[in-house]
Amino acid sequence: MPPTVSVVLGSYNRRPFLRRTIESIRDNGATIPMEIIVVDGGSDDGSVAWLTRQKDIVTIVQHNRGTFRGRPVERRSWGYFMNLGFKAAQGTYVLMVSDDCLLVPGAIDAGVRQSEQGLEAGRPIGAVAFYWRNWPDEREYRVGRTLGGRLFVNHGLYRRDALEAVGWIDEDRYRFYHADGDLCLKLWDAGYTVEDCPGAYVEHFTHANAAVRASNLERQKADWAAYVERWRGRFEADHGQGDWITRDFHDPANTVDRFPKTERARLRLRRSHTMALARAAAARARPSSR
Repeated sequence: MPPTVSVVLGSYNRRPFLRRTIESIRDNGATIPMEIIVVDGGSDDGSVAWLTRQKDIVTIVQHNRGTFRGRPVERRSWGYFMNLGFKAAQGTYVLMVSDDCLLVPGAIDAGVRQSEQGLEAGRPIGAVAFYWRNWPDEREYRVGRTLGGRLFVNHGLYRRDALEAVGWIDEDRYRFYHADGDLCLKLWDAGYTVEDCPGAYVEHFTHANAAVRASNLERQKADWAAYVERWRGRFEADHGQGDWITRDFHDPANTVDRFPKTERARLRLRRSHTMALARAAAARARPSSR
């Protein structure tokens, strides 16, 4: 049977996390046909070899760093490599998730159910946003509202025909950030809606790869400026950036235990070190008793 859901994620040098992400997809309890598509950016940490051994994964390798034959490899945008997976997807729905995330059990079925029920009720749903949090820094889960107060998808489900109708992700305007918000605004602009799904949750690991994250952050301000300019006069920045709808949720499966143990230990050590530095700084700032 053709898949109902195509799970698409991009990855680069995060093999320990990638494996856990894939496990959380496989073990999500989905009752519908599904495929998994991973677009790898040319990892050299063993990810590609591992991926090609997984017979339930379609692997696309798009080298996005380094040099080849004495020339630098062209660095392509986030939209470019995600579109490789989106366009290859055969499912009615495309589920976008990151390689440093875990899907809480039941998320896939909940997302599809939310969309199908909405469509049956006459709502023109183009995407469904899953609730997510940065673990272990945050307790509540959230979905984002972007320009004009419109919901957008950080992690979640798109109708593939809606993606095709609005021309997929913008590959040229943004290098890394805000292309997801732009995609959702294109859906809103075309008459589709984006809904949140209270039954679907995602755990995102804080600081999975600090070096890669730092290089991406260099582009954030320029991407935000391009984003605001793109939608000026249509969806104004009246809600700014970082407007969230939050929910409390207790995960009976304790999904965060699936994150790599060594990375969890490293994160705890880093957090303890940061807290110790903060305490030392506070002690130095206190006035002397003499």
